[in-house]
Amino acid sequence: MSSDDTSRLKSQIRGVFEGGGYVFATKAANIARDAGFTNPARLASNENPFGISDAAVNAAKEALDSGNRYPDETADSLVKALAQYHADCGVKLNVVTGVGMDGVIENVIRTIIGAGDKVVVSTPTFSFYNLAVTAQGGVVQNVRRREDFTVGVPEFVGACRGAKIAFLCSPNNPTGTITPVEDIEEILKGLLKEGCMLFLDNAYVDFCDTDYRRLMKDYDNLIIGRTMSKAFGLAGMRVGYAFVPDWYLPYYKRAQTPFALNNISIAAAVGALSDREFVRRYVNHVKEWRDAFGAGLKYKVYPAGANFVMIDVAPQKSDDVVAKLAKKGVIVRSCASFPTLGDTFIRVSIGDSWENEMFLKAMNEI
Repeated sequence: MSSDDTSRLKSQIRGVFEGGGYVFATKAANIARDAGFTNPARLASNENPFGISDAAVNAAKEALDSGNRYPDETADSLVKALAQYHADCGVKLNVVTGVGMDGVIENVIRTIIGAGDKVVVSTPTFSFYNLAVTAQGGVVQNVRRREDFTVGVPEFVGACRGAKIAFLCSPNNPTGTITPVEDIEEILKGLLKEGCMLFLDNAYVDFCDTDYRRLMKDYDNLIIGRTMSKAFGLAGMRVGYAFVPDWYLPYYKRAQTPFALNNISIAAAVGALSDREFVRRYVNHVKEWRDAFGAGLKYKVYPAGANFVMIDVAPQKSDDVVAKLAKKGVIVRSCASFPTLGDTFIRVSIGDSWENEMFLKAMNEI
């Protein structure tokens, strides 16, 4: 095939995909490997270092026998298990599933956003919102958080005029900031007048004491996204889910990719939900080490409600600090790729105790 043929084919690709894309924390891992570390402290991806619950592993092994069959298209066993797990909130919840939080986000955007539709995103935050909206032809308006990374409610609501949906993460990635329930309720009231939905990303809510679930009872413009990648340790299984309003439920199901979750992921997730002690132990571990990071570092550590903390390493640059730590066998995430955040912040996951100790030692040395 000639270069002219290739050029003609490339011209079919939409311009928004000529550059950019999600930024993965891989460079630091390469530096650590080149420095001779075969087992570095992996603190860049907000993973659960405790592994997977035995209940999840055993359920997944049993499900391997059904690998020749398509999964239940409704993931009914998981939906029921999730509803039971959240029954303590006292609100009837409609549960839908997706391939990780990313899959849930894509499904939601698919049902609402078309070419040219406006979407509002509270930044700095998880970059996938922008990617998914752009992929669907939507137009993103970023609304910057305040200096302390809290959400300016009037500014956020005001920006949502003419928007179809807005995205807000709490606890926020990468800042760890918790938006109070009262603020979310005020936002929902303001957006309802505009006919605008709110996607509240609760990927890290298991690590704080803030509970937004009761809001589903009173607000038909709220979708709460959650994941089993963090507290439950199922990052490799890609299990996401959401709570949605009654009226919206059939639309989500129509837009959902068929057989999105496989048999093994469904079984592992159901098993994981049965082991509350596994989650409790890890959450307690996270809370203890978040405090230890705050007390044990010479840099500014921001208050966090997640399984990570964000640290301001000024006057150094975040990319430089990431490289220095990698040479000491510690992999963390530079936040320079997060829109509007700046180039002096790093995000550090709470790892196993030995990883956390290794990070504290290395960080204070540089």
